[in-house]
Amino acid sequence: MAQNPRTSETDTTPTTGRSDGLSRRNYVRSVAAAAAAVTSLGAAGTVAAQGDYEVIEAAGQSLTVADGETWENKLIDMTTGGDISITTQGSDWTIRNIGFKGKNVSGAGTATFAISDTGGSSTVENVYLGDGSDGRNGRSTGHGQTAFWVDPKHSGHVDLRNVNIQGFADNAVYGSSPGSNGGGTIHIDSCFAANCRVSHFRLATEGSKVTNSSVLVDEEGYEGRGIWAWAPGTIEIEDCQISMNGNHTAVVAGANGQGTDVVLRNTDYDQAAGISETAGSTVRLEGDSGTDPLAFIPAGTPTSPEEAATGGN
Repeated sequence: MAQNPRTSETDTTPTTGRSDGLSRRNYVRSVAAAAAAVTSLGAAGTVAAQGDYEVIEAAGQSLTVADGETWENKLIDMTTGGDISITTQGSDWTIRNIGFKGKNVSGAGTATFAISDTGGSSTVENVYLGDGSDGRNGRSTGHGQTAFWVDPKHSGHVDLRNVNIQGFADNAVYGSSPGSNGGGTIHIDSCFAANCRVSHFRLATEGSKVTNSSVLVDEEGYEGRGIWAWAPGTIEIEDCQISMNGNHTAVVAGANGQGTDVVLRNTDYDQAAGISETAGSTVRLEGDSGTDPLAFIPAGTPTSPEEAATGGN
């Protein structure tokens, strides 16, 4: 799987860079109160036992989680200044209990995870990417660091549960690519994304949805869209809190001159940031939806690298 051929989906609206101010990330955390199953395609890095998990020092590795495999209980040490990328192959794979410690300052502009399922169902759960990345673009990609990128050939289903993504210079979950190719679905459930650039949750295919999750953009970090729906849709958003504090747009439907449909159900969004319907798109509000959001880290979602690596949430 090629890493991040993202130029096929251009952004229709530029986003701002980083806003300055007092960090709330530690506050949010407190309120919310090697690689044995992979094949290394690059430098091995250092792998060390640490209680119930392994520590892997980021050193430019490219790791693969293959068909039917489980990759779990790892703490990735990003304080080395190096990059690491994890790619999935085939179907019925599982990634769980993975914590990234330290900001990605490699400037590689890759995706930390490049995922797809080829016709079955796979799972990502209990992952901490809350330390973010710096704002540099990779020289070869022209993009900043992405947390999760979904390959256009994705044709199956992937569940993302209890994932914490904060402060990434590109999308938190870039899941719109299969909309123009493989048609696979993504279900983001009980996840938290904050202060990322471009967008936080980005989906395109019928059956893809965001549930029981929160998006926060506050005074610290990048100011990307809350949830961005691409064609063909329909995209479902249910029981979510989208707190933008007036930054960018809470829900955007449509991109690149192509419309889509969104169903927003029992969800609160920031009225000042609002909803955007472009290229004939529609956003239909159902149930008890309102404009008084309170973003929070869902129960069971890790708030530190160590908590994720041990599965102790």
